[in-house]
Amino acid sequence: MSSPASAPAGETARGGPIGRLYAWTMSLAARPRAEIWLAVVAFVESSVFLIPADVLFVPMAMARPLRAYRLALIATVFSTLGGIAGYALGYYVFEAVARPVLAFYGKLAAFESLRACAGPDTTLILLATSGLAHLPPIKVVTILAGAVQIGLGFFVVSCVLARGLRFFALAFLLRRYGPAIRHFIERRLKVMAVLAAGAAILLYFGLKLVAGSGQLLSC
Repeated sequence: MSSPASAPAGETARGGPIGRLYAWTMSLAARPRAEIWLAVVAFVESSVFLIPADVLFVPMAMARPLRAYRLALIATVFSTLGGIAGYALGYYVFEAVARPVLAFYGKLAAFESLRACAGPDTTLILLATSGLAHLPPIKVVTILAGAVQIGLGFFVVSCVLARGLRFFALAFLLRRYGPAIRHFIERRLKVMAVLAAGAAILLYFGLKLVAGSGQLLSC
């Protein structure tokens, strides 16, 4: 999970363009149409936008905890739709559109490294870790999934499960514990998400080994 408050503060302190973008994104939480902005950010985050939707989701859910699950649903639905858009970029217009986008964000080299290993198993790992903890960035994985042409149905289900788990877990914590849980979310929840994704991956590969399947990775 990206650090919703600490990372923006650090970037803003440096005064760079990323800091200003974080600050602008966080400011959307106080606007009258904040839910629409959450939908927009969740959508574009999955294909072309740099800032994760968590940066907007957390302050909104803290301000209105009774709406936390509604906000989680909005974020999950539009993050998945944005993922489908990213998938389409990788599937149909990788060279014309997706490659320049990745190059602009400095993610092209990482993308090419991932694509070299992008078999079904590796893609499953990346969909889980990016959806749960933004590792690697979601936009990289959604474009990758389209570029290597994994099944669209499988892709959509994985997006709903991983991203939904992330947003609804945040909603539960914020609704139940309120501002007291924010420090935990900023400092610890990402680690827990990574560990949960790792446990699921180990279980998956363990079952494959027991079943006697072949090569686990494609590179």
